[in-house]
Order: sequence, then structure tokens, then C-alpha cells
Amino acid sequence: MSQAAAAIGVETDANKFPSQIKYIVGNEACERYSYYGMRSILTVFMIQVLLMQEAEATSTYHLFAGACYLFPLLGAFISDRIWGKYKTILYLSLVYCLGHAVLSIWETKVGLYWGLGLIAFGSGGIKPCVSAHVGDQFKANQKHLLKKVYELFYFMINFGSFFSTLITPWTLKTYGPSIAFGVPGVLMFIATFIFWMGRNEFVHVPPTKSDGHGIFHVVASAFKHSGTRKAGEAFLDGALKDHSKEQVEAVRAVFDIAKLFASITFFWALFDQHGSSWVIQAMNMDLNFMGVQFEASQISAWNPIMVMGLIPLFSMVIYPALDKLGITSTPIKRMTLGMFVAAFSFALIGGLQMWMDGSESKINVMWQFFPYLVITVAEVMISITGLEFAYTQAPRAMKSSIMSIWLLTVFFGNLITAYVSKVNFFPTASAGYFMFFAALMALFAGVFWYMGTKYRVKNYMEG
Repeated sequence: MSQAAAAIGVETDANKFPSQIKYIVGNEACERYSYYGMRSILTVFMIQVLLMQEAEATSTYHLFAGACYLFPLLGAFISDRIWGKYKTILYLSLVYCLGHAVLSIWETKVGLYWGLGLIAFGSGGIKPCVSAHVGDQFKANQKHLLKKVYELFYFMINFGSFFSTLITPWTLKTYGPSIAFGVPGVLMFIATFIFWMGRNEFVHVPPTKSDGHGIFHVVASAFKHSGTRKAGEAFLDGALKDHSKEQVEAVRAVFDIAKLFASITFFWALFDQHGSSWVIQAMNMDLNFMGVQFEASQISAWNPIMVMGLIPLFSMVIYPALDKLGITSTPIKRMTLGMFVAAFSFALIGGLQMWMDGSESKINVMWQFFPYLVITVAEVMISITGLEFAYTQAPRAMKSSIMSIWLLTVFFGNLITAYVSKVNFFPTASAGYFMFFAALMALFAGVFWYMGTKYRVKNYMEG
């Protein structure tokens, strides 16, 4: 082959997705169908079948949602240090399947808690690994494709979510909880099989065994030598006496991104409520539209279908236009604007609740369309951007760890919502409840913007 032909071949490879991406994308679509299908009926199942109070059901929902984003810490450790990403995803997917089976068989509180616990462990454990595993399939000269693959990745998440959110509530009403929880379990098994099919094509980045230079070792060394630091040196600089500059910088990258992502926590405190407080609001609205009787939990299907429409719109039209104005030219600017947009969505849903409180007749549920559109715009600007940003800011040994920190923001966000619901600062799904979260989000959007001005952007890609 001539040098010119070889160069053309390299250029072609650099501009197309690796062939193994189809297994990850197919796996993700089925896995998200199973997860969001199960989650779409949780609030209604707890209130109408298990007869739990609204505040208890909301709190339980968010504790489960939060747990799904706490276990990424364990999954990331297993992936980075023991099994590697592929084995971690495969083995914990089997635990995930078991959780669905428990929910399907035992329609009691005990069955609920055991099933949700296993699903949280399996789902949470694979989350940071799947996101990082996608990035591992690309070479350094394919960096420009990362944004596109994460958009496709997110599109398939919402493709599965849309159909499961429409179908599963109908399945619950028509066939009961066993079938409604069983079908998502079958989809999770299919997801696991699709992923297994790609085993011989994947790029397998091996786990990085602990060599005495991990996060805890570097931090311990920094404390040990804290008294010997020179004026102007940072805390971690003390660790340079025992560790290389590259090793210290890897830990510094983790700390820097963790501080920046702390404010993202409050976005998730709002966003995940479209499966709890927004469903409760819908339960008190007129669910008949143009002769069709909807289930309250089906209304959240707007979110994934809107995402599928907004992703190409933002990628091809809105972002290029805003970039020319310098408004969203960096990931941090995009996420900052998205957080303010999220605050506005809760101001809208709170205003809708005020209208409901003052009206003598039920308001039609289709009015929720506008808050859903706004919160979905915020999601596109924050979540997709955050996945790409987290991967590029992570050194090789810390890829899954930094992804788990991104996911950990969801855990703390759901803890905030669970706590507010549990202590009843405001009645769940009341106007005051929604406005409180709108104000909280606006405040921390400002904090995130300030932290972003101090953040030093890095760039780490696999060779």
C-alpha cells in the first residue's frame, strides 16, 4: 500500500466510529429501557399498591435514585483496580437482572427494598464504567468524535426511556406489578447479552493495580510533608517528595473536578423530580386529553422524546449560533446556562401549582408540557456536556473515578430532595416546595459560574 493510500485509510478511520460501538449503544438502549421502565411506575406503585404516603414514597424514590449514583464509587474502584471495565459491566449486569426478578416476584415492601437495593448496586456499579468504556474505544486522533458519540449515547438512553415510560405504566394498569416489573428484567438480560457479544472487538484497557501512588497515598504524603512546603505551594505539592509530578497531577485533577462538580448536585435535586413530585402533581390534574386517558406516570415520557429532538437541534443549530456569540463556547458556560434554565423550569411548575390551587376545576395535564420542555433543555446542556467534560479531564488511571464523581453529584442531589420531602419543609408538590428548589438552583448556578472562572481546563485522551 502506498503512503498516500495509507494516509487516506488513517484519515477515514479517524472520522468514523469504531465498529464495536454498536454493542455498547445497543446495550445502553435496552438497559435504559429496563431502568426507566421500572422507575417510571415506582411512585404510583408505592402509593397505589403498597399504600405508602406521598412524602414517604417521594423520599423512598429519591433514596433509591440516589443509591444508583452512590454505587458508582464501588464500581469505579473494582473497574480501575481489579476487573477492568468489561468484566465489571458484565458481572454487575447479572446482579442488575436479579434485582428485577425480585421486584417482579415479591409485591411487598420487603421485596421492594431488596429489589431496589440489587438494582441500585448493579445499575450504579456499571454507570462509570460504561461511560468511560465508550471513550476507551476511540484513539487520540478521533477526539473530535467524542462529542458525537456521547450525543448518540445519550440519544439511545432516551430512545429506550421514551418507550419504556409509555409502555410500562400501561402494563402496570393492564397486567399488574409482576408483569410490569418483569418485562424490564427481560430487557436487562437482553442488554447483558448484547454487551457480551462485543467481547472480542472491544478495546480492553486493563485495570491499574495499586502501586502506592493512588489518591489516598498521595494525600497521606501531602499531610506528612505539609510542614515542609514552601510559600506559595499548594497542599498536594508536599506529596512531590514521595510521588512523581504526573502522579500528583492526576490526584489534583480529581480534586479540581470534584470541587467544580459540587454545584451540579443541585441540578439533580431538581431534575429527578419529574419522576416523583411532578408525577404527584399530574395525579391531581385532568389526565384526559383529546379523548385519550393518560396515566400520570406516562407524562414523563415527554422528557426522553424531547431529548431526542433537542440533541440534533442543539448540535447543529443552537450551539453553533450561541458559540458565535461566545455564550456557550466552553463546556463550563454551557452547564452554567443550563443550571439557570433548570431554575426557570421549577418556577414554571410552581406557577402551574399556584394556578391549580386557585382553580375550582382540574387543570389539564398537558400544561406540564412547558416545564418539561424547559427542564429537558437544561438536561441537554448539562448532562451530555458533563459526560464529555468529565472524560477529557481525567488521567488514564482516574477515568472511572472521575466519572463516578460526576455520577456522585446525582446521589447527593437526590439525598437533598429525599431530605426535604422527609422533613416536610413544604408539603410535597406544593407551590412553596417547587419555588424553594427554583431559588436553590439559581443560587448554585451562580456558584458554579464563579467556580468555573477559577478552573484550569485539562485534556487527557487515550493514545
